[in-house]
Amino acid sequence: MTPRQHHTRPRTIAFVAMVVAFLALVGSLGLTTAASASAAPYCGIVWGSLTKSGSVEAAPNLTGVRAGRHDCYDRLVLDLRGGSSAGFHVSYVDAVYTDASGALVPLRGGARLQIVVHAASFDVNGQRTYTPANPSELANVAGYQTFRQVAFAGSFEGQTTLGLGVRARLPVRAFVLAGPGDGSRLVVDVAHFW
Repeated sequence: MTPRQHHTRPRTIAFVAMVVAFLALVGSLGLTTAASASAAPYCGIVWGSLTKSGSVEAAPNLTGVRAGRHDCYDRLVLDLRGGSSAGFHVSYVDAVYTDASGALVPLRGGARLQIVVHAASFDVNGQRTYTPANPSELANVAGYQTFRQVAFAGSFEGQTTLGLGVRARLPVRAFVLAGPGDGSRLVVDVAHFW
């Protein structure tokens, strides 16, 4: 072995050792990232926080609003009665405004959901089918994990809008349940965590 070869051998060994250490580090980071990416979502919830929309088969009139608590999410239910099909639209917004007048609807919480259902809160004769006792507090959500406030934002030209103040922008789902009778229920669930 020449003096030059003898001198470069320790550098080569050091270089190879550094490459092996680097690859081991990258491998461990890859395993850590893969493990965290494959971790199960909270309560198996995979709803996301994007806009939800759909149709309600029999919903020309809103007749009630109520809330409930579940292990993994808080639930808002809009009771709807009779008639032809109607659509709904549930989305996170910067602010909720009243139908017709456009006045701001103040909502507690770190995020706001606007819930629009194509169902009026009055019938074809102009008789109210839903009259909230307190438009700013449609349901008592004190002590709820996610919900902070449910407010009425008006009913105008065949649609009703509600504002739902929540703790933060969290996964949300919306769907329709049939019944009771000729009615249906629009259900809006907001997860407690991601």
